[in-house]
Amino acid sequence: MPGYLVSHHVVTVSGGADLTIRSLQDKQQHADPDGLAAAAGISTAQWSLFGQLWPAGQQLAAYMATRPLVADENILEIGCGLALASLVCHRRGALVTASDCHPLVGAFLLENLRLNGLAPMRYCHGAWGLDGGVPQAPRLQGRFELIMGSDVLYERDDAGTLPAFIRKHAAARGEVLILDPNRGNRAAFHRAMASQGYDRTEIRVPPLVSGAAAARLLRYQRGGRIAAACPPVDEA
Repeated sequence: MPGYLVSHHVVTVSGGADLTIRSLQDKQQHADPDGLAAAAGISTAQWSLFGQLWPAGQQLAAYMATRPLVADENILEIGCGLALASLVCHRRGALVTASDCHPLVGAFLLENLRLNGLAPMRYCHGAWGLDGGVPQAPRLQGRFELIMGSDVLYERDDAGTLPAFIRKHAAARGEVLILDPNRGNRAAFHRAMASQGYDRTEIRVPPLVSGAAAARLLRYQRGGRIAAACPPVDEA
């Protein structure tokens, strides 16, 4: 690929079939010739993070591979990166929208859908906090009964931008699932979600690799119901 190198991996999904995933070769890759990522507030150091296979993403995908499907449930993955959890949900027949702010996420998602023989799925531009530049996909709109994300509490969020983003897109009745690899920024997020009327439970998630640290699945639930959708990703 121009400007960066890629790798292909067979990713084992506990509870489901393997996925073939195209990722960036390593964290040193970088290519932003038109300044799209920089305009969106994505630094050189952060540029490659979307294209890595992160343990938290694989753990969330494994959870979603066996979670019971709910009829007519609209699912949103935030900060999806390589969108493993979204791919698993889509393969199971769920109505899922993947979202991210990186200009290359949509292209990687299209290729990974092709590699796994999957039909087009929804992808939208969705960002919290700094969100400049020109979106490379339709902006995220509407509300969802399930919002999920992996390793999205990676930095302090004193302004509460992530809870505000969730408030904007969460249905009145539904669930938020955050797979957190114990980053240490949960307390403020817990308080913000409680202020929105969510009850919280936590599940310890075992590591995928022997010797690695365990993570936590943070589950927030509340009552009421709204529905929404975004345009699908397609070849156009």
